[in-house]
Amino acid sequence: MRQLNLFLKSIFVSFICTGICFIAHAQPLPRAWSYQSLQWNAPFNIPDLTDFRGIQWEKSGHLFTKLERTDNSYEIAEYDPANGFSKKVIATSATLTPQGSSEPLHVESYTWYPAYQKLILFTNSKRVWRAHTRGDFWIYDASDQKLFQLGKGLPASSLQFAKISPDGTKAAYVSEHNLYVENLQTGTIRQITFDGTEKIINGTFDWAYEEELFCRDGFRWSPDSKSIAYWQVNASGVRDYLMLNTTDSIYSFVVPVQYPKVGYNPSSAKIGVVDIATAKTKWMHIPGDPFQHYLPRMEWANNDDQLMVQQFNRKQDTTRLYLVNVHNGDAKAIYTEGDSTWIDLNYFWQYDRPGWDWVDNGKKFLWTTEKDGWRHVYMMDRDGSHDRLITKGNYDVMDMAGIDREHGIIYFYASPENATQQYLYSERLDGKGRLTRISPKDEVGTHRDDISPDGLYAIHSFSNHDTPPSTDFIKLDPYAILKKQEGERFTKEQLAYLMHNPQSFFKVTTRDGVTMDGWMIRPADFDSTKKYPVLFYVYGEPASCTVKDVFSPNPWYQGLADQGYVIISLDNRGTPAPKGRAWRHAIFKNIGILNIHDQAMAAEKILQWPWVDTSRIAVWGWSGGGSSTQNLLFQYPDIYKTGMAVAGVSNMLYYDCIYEERYMGLLPQDLTYYERGASVNHAKGLRGNLLIIHGSGDDNVHYQNQEALINALVAAGKQFTMMEYPNRTHGLSEGVGTTTHLYTLLTDFLETHCPPGAR
Repeated sequence: MRQLNLFLKSIFVSFICTGICFIAHAQPLPRAWSYQSLQWNAPFNIPDLTDFRGIQWEKSGHLFTKLERTDNSYEIAEYDPANGFSKKVIATSATLTPQGSSEPLHVESYTWYPAYQKLILFTNSKRVWRAHTRGDFWIYDASDQKLFQLGKGLPASSLQFAKISPDGTKAAYVSEHNLYVENLQTGTIRQITFDGTEKIINGTFDWAYEEELFCRDGFRWSPDSKSIAYWQVNASGVRDYLMLNTTDSIYSFVVPVQYPKVGYNPSSAKIGVVDIATAKTKWMHIPGDPFQHYLPRMEWANNDDQLMVQQFNRKQDTTRLYLVNVHNGDAKAIYTEGDSTWIDLNYFWQYDRPGWDWVDNGKKFLWTTEKDGWRHVYMMDRDGSHDRLITKGNYDVMDMAGIDREHGIIYFYASPENATQQYLYSERLDGKGRLTRISPKDEVGTHRDDISPDGLYAIHSFSNHDTPPSTDFIKLDPYAILKKQEGERFTKEQLAYLMHNPQSFFKVTTRDGVTMDGWMIRPADFDSTKKYPVLFYVYGEPASCTVKDVFSPNPWYQGLADQGYVIISLDNRGTPAPKGRAWRHAIFKNIGILNIHDQAMAAEKILQWPWVDTSRIAVWGWSGGGSSTQNLLFQYPDIYKTGMAVAGVSNMLYYDCIYEERYMGLLPQDLTYYERGASVNHAKGLRGNLLIIHGSGDDNVHYQNQEALINALVAAGKQFTMMEYPNRTHGLSEGVGTTTHLYTLLTDFLETHCPPGAR
């Protein structure tokens, strides 16, 4: 039995522990191994602004700030690209050293308010569900160089989402599920909500809202600074899923997680507006049963009198936009959209944007929809009337990038010719222009542009599967490179290892006429006259694609290719590729069936390639990919001989209601679809070698999925191999040695049951 080579072991911690993104339905390796986790030797601060990572645009205009570190100190500086990148130092590690301390604050993130010359600094953070959103906040006043901590007297590391009021006089934040406002002159702290508990959540969200609706920061200052609009999530009716911790004390103890399973009511949510002066909340009257609707987006409607609120019904096949009068709470529906499957929650308008953009001084707003068969941007009047298509054509808008309101231009990503790539385009807001590609023609691959709020400048990044990321500071109109990244982010030795077994892209058309994109990594000494084992990497659900032409090197795959494996990944129908609504929505009520069928039919074609050893075919995946791995092995045992499923959902009824009900329907009427797609119901089909892996502390895909699958396999008389990692969460990243152990386990199992090497 072969072992991982020493070099691969040596970089597991730096590559895997920091690079894998673990959400229940996102593929964990190729996409999420971002190049930021692969920078061994690049200094944090490259002189003369040649390293553009980590800059922050100010809220309006095009000035930006950057936290720049040296070996023993740091500074936060403001730059003006329109004035030769002139620099103004805002704060240094010396000025950000609390009185009585010999060490400066360890700044994890910050927000600069130039109009008031104030910084909010975030430090000492703690994890809440997925992100470190709880910690300590400090204010630094650059005008008088005063530094003080917000929320003194409140528990340490308990503050969330602190932000300064529009008039610059106060800061608001959440602590232990209640809202507070602090006077920045006097330091007086005023509590303005009082009913917050573990079940009544003010100003932030529960697990399901964060996981599936991308909700974290749950309050908004009014433009006049006199009130705050906020969500209140009531989880008192949501049953706790009880996890058991058996290792952190002599006696085991229960770890409860508020978790609404399929068919059970989620938390209810409502929106209130609290008056700062009186601490009295006025609740908004949003129509509908709060247990049968979701409120995923809310913002002030470009004035002090109204909120814009988005509502979904429980099935998520209908969405409404309301303008809500904050004085009397009355809500007026201004736009309604329905679909026979589901309404996409504007995934690209996630944590930092409300779901729409105001234009024309608040008289109009931009909205995205798939109603013409492609995801496009529309502009509507403030009352929801006169919707006008802005982006026209048979292509998908992949993401919004920015708006130049002065010149009436929107910037967005699309890739009309190749669904694995991404390019920046522009269109005129008046609809009289034409689709214009901004990304350089000679850079084929994936582009990202962090555009200034005024739409004039951008940090432009480019990479593809064999080109490491490069970054330029650009002017958008007319396009011009103002500064280029200097220095290499990787040494030649690093690149040689990460890319010595080449990755290539291909398409395969199944016997059903479905054309799927794929990539493969073949050994550098590949010989087409010999037979090779193939390892398929699969995800296959609506939350993520695996086939993207972006620099995302995977050292594990390189190590496997060194041993003579070919690694292949494919995107089936139902993945969120920019191939039109019909492609994405084909999976409705068909998870565990259509995605599995597409993957198997593509593999069927690949097995006809002359160099493929059909006796050595393996598949692996994580989370939704673990679910797919199980189903592929059970439903198509003639194709897949070995499978390694990590943290898979074996029964969709065990997962949360927001995600599964969106794609699979409601109970009881749609129970058949859940049963048909659940891998536990296909376990009798196992003929090959199966390894299942799960963390017992997984608060996302609960360990009961592993136990249910074990029971099904035992009942069917099927032998298998399993590994439980005690108290590890969905990412299996906790604990000394876990990552190395996991990948050694995967490698050993693969080598044992699907031997490497050309024959």
